[in-house]
Amino acid sequence: MTWTLPNILTVARIAITPVVAALPFIDGYWPKLACFVIFILAAITDILDGVIARRSNQVTDLGKKLDPLADKLLLLATLVPIWWISQQRHDLYDIPVWGSIPLWVCFLLLGREFAMTMFRVYAERRGVIIAAHGTGKLKTVFQSMFIGGTIAWFAFRNAIKPLGWEQDRAALWWNQFHGGFVAVTLAIAVILTVSSFLTYLYRYRGLFSQRP
Repeated sequence: MTWTLPNILTVARIAITPVVAALPFIDGYWPKLACFVIFILAAITDILDGVIARRSNQVTDLGKKLDPLADKLLLLATLVPIWWISQQRHDLYDIPVWGSIPLWVCFLLLGREFAMTMFRVYAERRGVIIAAHGTGKLKTVFQSMFIGGTIAWFAFRNAIKPLGWEQDRAALWWNQFHGGFVAVTLAIAVILTVSSFLTYLYRYRGLFSQRP
């Protein structure tokens, strides 16, 4: 393995995915708050490793393979706990409008990533490199906002009673704002997930012709 700084950051993201997946299941708000902080750090390193690799000329074939893998593992490690916990404790973690994240949304978000990976592999075999474009990057932003916001939502809802915030006006306002934020970012993430994938298919529709 080429132990460059970008690759080390990517491997670190892969290594922490079991921790991210386990923390939300622990009772109390501190584990969920810790999960939120770790997720934010992972999202930041996801940006940093690419920037560092390009600026320091440390782009490697291994890094190109590990980075998408790290993204998918982190997505899986967050969506599964979010779905399970919101289903089991919808009385406490009720997401406005949605109630909880539907199972079909989880399959949609995860399925899009794996389908896009297969499409990139197919394109590469035909001599075309599919780079990330605007809608795809925007999808990732709102997807991360939803995941981070939901983990923070779990922590906040767990903290209301222990901290005596049941009648606190600021807490009641934040409860409405935070719940609405999670619901809206989920809706936008779903729309961008579908539209970005269709955009890639349309932009590279020539790959489906018989000509190489």
